[in-house]
Amino acid sequence: MIDTHAHLDALEEPSEVVARARAAGVTRIVTIGTGIDSCRRALELTAQDGVYASLGIDPHQAGTDEAARTGELRALLAHPRAVAVGEAGLDYHYGADRSHEQRKLFTAQLELARDLDLPIVVHTRAANADTEAILREHDGTVVMHCFSEPDLLGGGLERGWYFSFAGNVTYAKADELRAAAVVVPPDRILAETDSPYLAPQPVRGRTNEPANVLHTVAVLAEAREEDASELAARIEVNAAAAFALS
Repeated sequence: MIDTHAHLDALEEPSEVVARARAAGVTRIVTIGTGIDSCRRALELTAQDGVYASLGIDPHQAGTDEAARTGELRALLAHPRAVAVGEAGLDYHYGADRSHEQRKLFTAQLELARDLDLPIVVHTRAANADTEAILREHDGTVVMHCFSEPDLLGGGLERGWYFSFAGNVTYAKADELRAAAVVVPPDRILAETDSPYLAPQPVRGRTNEPANVLHTVAVLAEAREEDASELAARIEVNAAAAFALS
């Protein structure tokens, strides 16, 4: 099983976290860089077996000095364990006053993804129209991280995006999100923890970590009326295709 999105650099004792994940059957993790220092730490963590990195500058840093460091990001993405650009994207729930700067930063990272032939891991919140408009011009692989905007589903399905579901799909009031998960094609569904955030319902209120992706997969399987182990295996195959994992 794989956790396609975790912030290992935000967790205490990440090596112990990885060991617990492996004991739970989660043998691969994509850890996420959200700024240059975070990306460097993510790459250090890929020294552990089964850990890969996606490197980006998140939208919350748009309009800051960090946003001007995409040249450094390009250099870091040359690392052999760097498998994607991001998370990158738009968040108008926080930072709508910097929407122009967010779009500029997102576009710059999409250009990196195109130049380097890497997938883009997208964070989007309360910015559906602009997210869809920008991605309409992008022909590469798109992974919608922590998918929570069902209005983007139709256009994304047409363009072959991957949709990754996090712990919030397990929450009692997440009926609309579970309904969205049901219609995602078998070859386009992914699962993640977004550790240390969004712990799934059985462990809600605790620090999240990659081992907990099992809870999310179980709920996705129930909603889709599938066997959980079979869905986990399919998600593993999908992630290998999306991120070109060996």
